[in-house]
Amino acid sequence: MTKPPPSSSSQPNSSSRPSSVLPYKTQNLKELYQIGKKLGQGQFGTTYLCVEKSTGLRYACKTIPKRKLLCKEDYEDVYREIQIMHHLSEHPNVVRIKGAYEDPVFVHLVMELCAGGELFDRIVQKGHYTERKAAQLIKTIVGVVEACHSLGVMHRDLKPENFLFLNEDEDAALKATDFGLSVFYKPGDTFSDVVGSPYYVAPEVLRKYYGPEADVWSAGVILYILLSGVPPFWAETESGIFRQILQGALDFESEPWPCISESAKDLIRNMLNRNPRKRFTAHEVLCHPWIVDDKVAPDRPLDSAVLSRLKQFSAMNKLKKMALRVIAERLSEEEIGGLKELFKMIDTDNSGTITFDELKNGLRRVGSELMESEIRALMDAADIDNNGTIDYGEFIAATVHMNKLEREENLISAFSFFDKDSSGYITIDELQQACRDFGLSDVHLDEMIREIDQNNDGQIDYSEFAAMMRTGNGGIGRKTMRNTLRVNLGDALRAAEK
Repeated sequence: MTKPPPSSSSQPNSSSRPSSVLPYKTQNLKELYQIGKKLGQGQFGTTYLCVEKSTGLRYACKTIPKRKLLCKEDYEDVYREIQIMHHLSEHPNVVRIKGAYEDPVFVHLVMELCAGGELFDRIVQKGHYTERKAAQLIKTIVGVVEACHSLGVMHRDLKPENFLFLNEDEDAALKATDFGLSVFYKPGDTFSDVVGSPYYVAPEVLRKYYGPEADVWSAGVILYILLSGVPPFWAETESGIFRQILQGALDFESEPWPCISESAKDLIRNMLNRNPRKRFTAHEVLCHPWIVDDKVAPDRPLDSAVLSRLKQFSAMNKLKKMALRVIAERLSEEEIGGLKELFKMIDTDNSGTITFDELKNGLRRVGSELMESEIRALMDAADIDNNGTIDYGEFIAATVHMNKLEREENLISAFSFFDKDSSGYITIDELQQACRDFGLSDVHLDEMIREIDQNNDGQIDYSEFAAMMRTGNGGIGRKTMRNTLRVNLGDALRAAEK
């Protein structure tokens, strides 16, 4: 999850940035734990499997490079995340923190291992689900929200990716994770910083005046997605999403809504009330008949199109990501000449890597009018190996991405990579091979081809590929942002006020 950039007056320097996150010295992590495979990657931290040497027990370790922490506030944010996890960790549906460790380079959070995967992926993998199952899931999610609020904590980034299953069992416990944007609050406190993930953010957050009611809105969005497979407020662009959140109507007419109980729709309407004072509290959600009475939430599978759409959303992101990497790796010297010179100009100390300050100053020197938040978004997006700097290859990939793939030659290059036999078509076999090459697992290729394949011939030609690449990203909350929320916010607010 990206975070708002520090103001220019608080940019990092040796005097304004603390030397440590924790107010005490800790043992060396590697003396106590054996670090294993990488489990996940976030904007600020990488999560690894780790094994406690003294017991053989397995945990998850979130490792945050301190070079990513650019100012005092960033250090405070990490320490607050640790405090909040300890504060909530006795709750059965919150990931437990075992300990925090710090060395000169990293901060490590050792946590309970949830090996069952994300809520989003479990629903896709399951193949079908019912209103009753959705009621059980949202009861757990809102139960966590109620516990947070009763303990004076606002989560601020509720989404299906931030709920993990403890193990792969059918009835595994669901656990909330990632409290990196969470804050302590007192009754009556209001907040103005725009945080969260585009599809899930509440309208009052966009208006920069909000409290804990925003968490209930996000949970309502999750419930709508559980029941229909799509977000309630959707558009091709971020500013379009924000406009829909601020003024769009709830759709209960499209499939599968005619087959969903009125009680479920009533609960969603109350959770997605744009007036936070009239919106249900977490406790009121838990008391709603659809949650309390299993008979009202019928045990009936929903339309399989719901699952198809979920898979398509997930798969589209992966294909685009593969294509971006292909383009970055296959650009010719002619194509990258200007970008190469830009990189050399920004890398003022000729180290071969670009720091945040170098990127910010370099872009301004060439007359760029990018907002600082956009520069931070570029930095975070480009820093693939999460080491706090951008190397040459990362810079090329990010620059191509920021230019929105406008050059035809780049699309042709990417298409040719997938079209191994040069037939002019990408087949499912070729996509399977590409996924193996990139180390990607199940991406639901049948559904992906059906979505892109406009003439229904079972394969993807170049025009279909190019159309897919140039269409706005439709992923359900897979891209989180704190900076880019601000980039398009002004337009959305102005449109909503007209």
